[in-house]
Amino acid sequence: MTETDYDVVIVGGGHNGLTAAAYLALAGKSVLLLERDDHVGGAAVSADAFSGQGARLSRYSYLVSLLPERIRDELGLDIELARRRYSSYTPDPSDPTRGLLVDHGDPEATRASFERVAPADFEPWNSFYDRTGTLARVLFPTVCEPLLTRSEARRLVADDDAWNAFVEHPLGEVITSTFASDLARGVAATDGLIGTFASLDGHDLDANRCFLYHVIGQGTGDWDVPIGGMGAVSGALEQSAHAAGARLETGATVTSITPDGEVTYGQAEKQHTVTAEYVLSNVAPWVLAGLLGDAPDQAPKPEGAQVKVNLLLSRLPRLRDESVSPVAAFGGTFHINETYSQLEGAFAAAVNGGLSGLLPCEIYCHSLTDPSILSPELREAGAHTLTVFGLHTPDRWVHAENNDSLRNTLQAAVLTSLNSVLAEPIEDLLMTDAEGRPCIETKTTRDLELALNLPGGNIFHGPLSWPFLEDDAPRATPAERWGVATAHPRILVCGAGARRGGGVSGIGGHNAAMAVLEG
Repeated sequence: MTETDYDVVIVGGGHNGLTAAAYLALAGKSVLLLERDDHVGGAAVSADAFSGQGARLSRYSYLVSLLPERIRDELGLDIELARRRYSSYTPDPSDPTRGLLVDHGDPEATRASFERVAPADFEPWNSFYDRTGTLARVLFPTVCEPLLTRSEARRLVADDDAWNAFVEHPLGEVITSTFASDLARGVAATDGLIGTFASLDGHDLDANRCFLYHVIGQGTGDWDVPIGGMGAVSGALEQSAHAAGARLETGATVTSITPDGEVTYGQAEKQHTVTAEYVLSNVAPWVLAGLLGDAPDQAPKPEGAQVKVNLLLSRLPRLRDESVSPVAAFGGTFHINETYSQLEGAFAAAVNGGLSGLLPCEIYCHSLTDPSILSPELREAGAHTLTVFGLHTPDRWVHAENNDSLRNTLQAAVLTSLNSVLAEPIEDLLMTDAEGRPCIETKTTRDLELALNLPGGNIFHGPLSWPFLEDDAPRATPAERWGVATAHPRILVCGAGARRGGGVSGIGGHNAAMAVLEG
């Protein structure tokens, strides 16, 4: 059946699709959003991952940095973001009885920690992040504006040394020339590898682009915890879109899109066809190509390279490093086995098809910053959540037949890596759910693809792009100027696959809406 025409149909109800829906409906456009799942939010959701325990985890996406205050204000979003006092703690793999603590609340404690572990690197550490701050302060305000050209962006930065270090040359060069210790080098390098399978020395600069987006958020590079979990972010966007008059349909699986704006979807065992002046795609560009009927070999399938593990513990683990409290160590980003050499070794091993030594991992304890995600009973008992993000586990390893066994292998590798720096086995602290099962949940790249329609489990929908256009790139249309264009004028990208669209930011949705309104 063919339904009423809409000004805009949005395919995919993740946070970017909701952002676009809210902006366009507020502008008076008729908007239909179609989401295949039974709820909106995509990867930005909270879930009771462990039955009977009352812990609502940010199941997939977990921190917020790139969401501009401008979007929150313009859409009237009731979102509270909590700043973490501690930036990071990193045990020394060669001697886990000591580690590097970066404490935003106590610079002298940070200095003392560097003096114990990496004495030559304290001043370089501060100067390094002063340089990234130069980029952040000038580039982040541009992400909700039409794209600058490379030359315009470089003039805006006005610091040739910073530009050359982070944009023109492999990230590894500035890191190894700045820091003396393998440990400090690794802590700085990890921002270039979250969700990105790359060598730090790669001339493809994939690590550089990932790094840039991780250090410019809010103009400071800070990563915040959403109070109430990531579902609170999507919930506020859903409320805004509803209030503005957008029609949000769940359980609606889009099966095809035509370049002239016809969208076919199935819902409740019925087929529907709608037409729109514009179709905004909040699915990955590779998925969009399939819906448009393009040849599957026109672009390579994206590849993710991470394993995500959620745990519920009876209490925080004790550390081998007795000079640092577990609250401080887990209060920011807890890096394990992420020295520079370990990161590069893990990448090289993964390229050759296997794990190398201890898996590099990052751990976040949201319940320290936001106890509201736990039931009163869990809070009273001293329980805590941990989220672990393991690096360099590429999707090329996994397929339908081995996903279960590989999940078990990767989960064991994560626990082994954790245990290498703890004073007690992490397994002894795992709580059990209502069925008596350990409270641990592991997601491979294939699990992410199946659950979230992320091809290859790539959390950015594909390779990241610079937040500017090359000088000779086309800028004739609003979609090109806003970084949301496809080969078809009526089909725009509004999700993480848009230029400047990665992370929980709403930027892709905002910019696609602006392109529609400008057009």
